[in-house]
Amino acid sequence: MENLLWRILPLLTLIASFLVFFLSRDSLKPSHGECSLFPYNHYLITSKRIVTPQGFISGAVEVREGNIISIFKEENWDGKSNGRQVIDFGEAVVMPGLIDVHAHLDDPGRSEWEGFPSGTRAAAAGGITTLIDMPLNSFPSTVSSETLKLKVDAARERIYVDVGFWGGLVPENAFNASALEELLESGVLGLKSFMCPSGINDFPMTNATHIKEGLSILAKYRRPLLVHAEIQEDSEVQDVRDDPHAYLTYLKTRPPSWEEAAIRELLTVTRDTRAGGSSEGAHLHVVHLSDASSSLDLIKGAKGNGDSITVETCPHYLAFSAEEIQDGDTRFKCAPPIRDASNKEKLWEALMEGQIDMLSSDHSPTVPELKLLDDGNFLKAWGGISSLQFVLPVTWSSGQKYGVTLEKLALWWSERPAKLAGLGSKGAIAIGKHADIVVWEPDEEFDLNDDHPMHSKNPSISAYLGRRLSGKVLATFVRGNLVYKEGNHAPAACGATILAT
Repeated sequence: MENLLWRILPLLTLIASFLVFFLSRDSLKPSHGECSLFPYNHYLITSKRIVTPQGFISGAVEVREGNIISIFKEENWDGKSNGRQVIDFGEAVVMPGLIDVHAHLDDPGRSEWEGFPSGTRAAAAGGITTLIDMPLNSFPSTVSSETLKLKVDAARERIYVDVGFWGGLVPENAFNASALEELLESGVLGLKSFMCPSGINDFPMTNATHIKEGLSILAKYRRPLLVHAEIQEDSEVQDVRDDPHAYLTYLKTRPPSWEEAAIRELLTVTRDTRAGGSSEGAHLHVVHLSDASSSLDLIKGAKGNGDSITVETCPHYLAFSAEEIQDGDTRFKCAPPIRDASNKEKLWEALMEGQIDMLSSDHSPTVPELKLLDDGNFLKAWGGISSLQFVLPVTWSSGQKYGVTLEKLALWWSERPAKLAGLGSKGAIAIGKHADIVVWEPDEEFDLNDDHPMHSKNPSISAYLGRRLSGKVLATFVRGNLVYKEGNHAPAACGATILAT
């Protein structure tokens, strides 16, 4: 027996060493309690108002290990928890978490503008459970598998919600099939390009020829190409006598014809995405549409012809109009620009009728110095609206006069964005989906002022400051983790990076 013990002692020692290694390694990971403000992985969420794909119900959503495993209508549940933990939200709305397919978190490289920790904390406080990060404004831009790795490494263990990534389609990779395929194989959910100067040196503009090449590669992966659709027209020359501090001066520099020209050019290649076309399987998505006239008519016609094309707009185009923007208030500068009140009405009409498919924030922050808040020069200030935390109440508040419903919000902010990004496990309160859920009070009002807790890096540049909004977010769950509740975030950043496979 003694000899046998001495023979197996080295093996036992080796096993013990492995156990110590794995246990010590796991001890460095956040525990479930650190990832969530609710320390259970099997529980029920109850409410009188739960938004599901089949409509409103009063009842309960059962969550286990991060997924939705059951949904009970009130008459089939009768309040019997069977020993499971219950979070009762009463009359508050329980809705699928928002998916923002268009956000610039600027990390790595420009984290002083925004960063993964601050941006995703703001997202969680706003009911956003998934962000798809744009490939530019960070440094370097995400245009290769190597630069994607920098993004993923920067996000790891620093994000409070789930984050996926778009890659960049730029002239240097557009005609290099192997480079684009490597970028797509590395996990980007699709590609993004600009048809006008982006303002970022390592993200140059593309034309229809580049886009055609990109679509042909994307067809193999069945992933989308997102396009900033503006083409600068030589006929538009700035009159030196115009006051650069006047908003109308800036508005004249980017007329609706820029968007129309870009979309006309895009439609020469989107016909390839039709059934039987050379790029069948690819999809083109027009980002942040501002022009509600001819540009929208062109997209509507392309859809009718069978082109695989969708379009988004943003809350700032629906909440503001040019007439109300004060001269010198560069918080409102963005591209395309916020247009007049008549255009805003048409955008709402198109959104309600389904001509515009979804919404996104286009959260595009920077440091206050680059917004030139003191100088007020619209022509020189950095463009971009900082909005991430408040897109839900802004959409709801602005949409009241147009008949917005909670089901519409779920469609615009959850279901359709999930489909665009290929996120089959997200976008709805349904069995088998991730338990990505926002709980909010649509009727509760608040003033967005300096006293209101704001979690983005530079809240002073937000165009929404000074607004009174309806719709207070009470709680946000990401994969079952309660990551935000009434002003508090979970201790650890346990969001997941999303890579396409």
